[in-house]
Amino acid sequence: MLFDTHVHVNAAQFSEDRDETIQRAFDAGVKYMVVVGFDRETIPPAIKIAEQYETIYAAVGWHPVDAVDMTDEDLAWIEELSAHPKVVAIGEMGLDYHWDKSPKKVQKDVFRKQIQLAKKLNMPIIIHNREATEDIIEILQEENAKEIGGIMHCYNDSVDYVQACLDMNFHISLGGPVTFKNATMPKEVAVEVPSDRLLIETDAPFLAPHPNRGKRNEPSYVKLVAEKIAELREVPFDELSQITTENAFSLFKIGKNT
Repeated sequence: MLFDTHVHVNAAQFSEDRDETIQRAFDAGVKYMVVVGFDRETIPPAIKIAEQYETIYAAVGWHPVDAVDMTDEDLAWIEELSAHPKVVAIGEMGLDYHWDKSPKKVQKDVFRKQIQLAKKLNMPIIIHNREATEDIIEILQEENAKEIGGIMHCYNDSVDYVQACLDMNFHISLGGPVTFKNATMPKEVAVEVPSDRLLIETDAPFLAPHPNRGKRNEPSYVKLVAEKIAELREVPFDELSQITTENAFSLFKIGKNT
């Protein structure tokens, strides 16, 4: 039983075969997933999908690339949607310095507002980080995000920053890159993260794991991520699956009886 903690089956790339994609995941043992909505277009379908499937949940937030587009009304909307019984986290949020659509100052402001909202709601947060690790850690510390914790989604940095994340009550989630042949950093991280803080994800339709790299990713492929991490940690696949699923249950405050 596997839990894909970060997937975008609400994206347009799945418009023609969404139900079939979800069924393939179930057939592969991926019983649970969190569908992440991150703007006005992707949030409503994330919730709709969660409503349609008993073991699928949603997260709602605002992506840093589009921070310049977020209004106070959008933030209020996210707060309103957080009361939905299938919404289990706020995000994804964070900083993205790779793209220059939204100025850094705007990104930081929107990031802080969402952390503050999540603290008000007592909900975990999902962090998007691209080329902004030190600023993200600084803001999380300044905003005392430790109170709620969350996920460093698709962790893409060295082991040097892992302890700072753990100290702030965050889980480390690994995706497709851990399977890439020349990707040494995520493999090192996969070995070092304590078992009670480890999560797995696909970030589908992005970052498909080997041997599907470059193709459309989908939630059934989280099994490939789990298999690789189990190999790296030298533990049985079933043990790795159980641990990461239980970690997700605990973080998202959901029960196994669903």
